[in-house]
Amino acid sequence: MVTTQSSLLVRLRSCDDSAAWNRFVQLYTPLVLHWVGQLGIEANQRFDVCQDVFVVLLDRASWFAQRRPASFRAWLRTVTINKCRDHLRKLKRITEPRLLERIELAQQDTSQLLTEQEYRTWVAREALRLMRESFAETTWRACWEHVALGRHAADVARELGITVNAVYLARGRVLKRLREELDGLWD
Repeated sequence: MVTTQSSLLVRLRSCDDSAAWNRFVQLYTPLVLHWVGQLGIEANQRFDVCQDVFVVLLDRASWFAQRRPASFRAWLRTVTINKCRDHLRKLKRITEPRLLERIELAQQDTSQLLTEQEYRTWVAREALRLMRESFAETTWRACWEHVALGRHAADVARELGITVNAVYLARGRVLKRLREELDGLWD
C-alpha cells in the first residue's frame, strides 16, 4: 500500500521521489496528450512532445514549488503549447499556416483550457483511478459506490457485508487521501 503524507506537488520538489514523478506523469499524460492532439501534432509524435512538457516541469520543480502560478492548469497548457511550437520548429513545419494558426489561436483561446469544474472533475477521476491500488478492495468499493455512484450507505454496507459506519469511514479515508494528493494542483 502506498501512503502519502503530503501533496503530490510538494513531493515533486524532490527529483529523487520517483513515485511522485511517476504518479504525476500518470495523472497528467492523458490531459497533455489531449491538448497536443488538439494542436495538430501527429499521433506518432504526441508522446515525444508530452515528454518534453514533463521535462520542463522537472527542470522547474523547485521554482514551481516556491512561486506557484495562479493557475496550474493554465501554466501546464502554456508549457504544452510552447513545446508544440518548439516541436514544429524542429521539424521545420512551423511555416505551415494551418498549424501555426492553430497554435496561435490556442495560445489566446482560454475556452480550450477546461472550466475549473471540468478540470477538477477530470483530475479527481484520474487521481482516483490511480489511487485505487492504495486501498483495500472493500474500502475502495465502499467509497466508490457511495460517493461516485451515489448509492445509499446502508445499501453499500449490506452488499459488502460491512457496517454503515465502515462505509462512511472508507469514504473519509479515500477522500482525505485524494485532497492531500491533489493539494496545490487544483486551481
